[in-house]
Amino acid sequence: MRPVRTAFAGALLGTLVLAGCGQTGTTASPSATAPTSTSAATGGFPVTIEAGNGQVTIAKKPERIVSLSATHTETLFAIGAGPQVIAVDAASNHPPEAPKTDLSGFKPNVEAIVAQKPDLVIVSDDLDQVVKELGKVNVPVLHQPSATKLDEAYEEIAELGAATGNKAKADEVVAGMKAAMDKLAAEAPKAGKLTYYHELDQTPYAATSQTFIGQIYAMFGLTNVADKAPEAAGGYPKLSAEFVAQADPDLIFLADVKCCRQSKETLAERPGWKNLSAIKNDRVVQLDDDIASRWGPRVVELAETIGAAVAKAGAS
Repeated sequence: MRPVRTAFAGALLGTLVLAGCGQTGTTASPSATAPTSTSAATGGFPVTIEAGNGQVTIAKKPERIVSLSATHTETLFAIGAGPQVIAVDAASNHPPEAPKTDLSGFKPNVEAIVAQKPDLVIVSDDLDQVVKELGKVNVPVLHQPSATKLDEAYEEIAELGAATGNKAKADEVVAGMKAAMDKLAAEAPKAGKLTYYHELDQTPYAATSQTFIGQIYAMFGLTNVADKAPEAAGGYPKLSAEFVAQADPDLIFLADVKCCRQSKETLAERPGWKNLSAIKNDRVVQLDDDIASRWGPRVVELAETIGAAVAKAGAS
């Protein structure tokens, strides 16, 4: 059985995001493999998935799926399960056609979820014991925690494909992601000399190399200034303005743009920041908050943005 992965990183970042900018999802096993059930391997039902809440058997192809995870909503639509999704949480804003409701993955309301008459509920966090409570009313739940590395993200996409009867398309999506990421990694500079700071919000909270997002940056040979933070805080340390100023990163990536309107100009207004190398050399990169906080198919777009910024910095 796949080990139950801790939701600490996801829950922590979710808390930071709710308190700060309202970003959704996060940046939280074995390597990516197809589920072990024979039915899963052939794309048939019943199928048994090794999820964060143990073995989950799905008797037939689900037709009324509720997703309480923005990342998994993106994945479901990417693998062709969109027509089976009848409701998603308020944070699921991609793709635009996703049937958004006022359901919450952070404060799940069991009665409201059950009212949708789902035959499968997908969550990334087991908050308020939602898995157990839905189990009491015989609603199948897949708990797919925040991925902590790319292989876990690939694995979860494959599992959602098997769970929804879309295995072939899910395998195609994973193969495409792997090929794109391998190409980006191969094209990355081999001599890593550039440093960077990834900002979650203007508190400022950051992410270390031990997080999912940190490992994406590591593909490009970048050194994370947050790794030297005095308190790692599960991979998401709260830094001081002085700490970042002293570190003087070559590149700054902002994941608090849409929610908190951060930019090179707002950074320059912070005490001691106007002379940072990244600001003076125009190396402040504004990310898409959502893409930067999720671990689904669009992680390739995030890697492409980082790769372009590194190439530009290396050429200047």
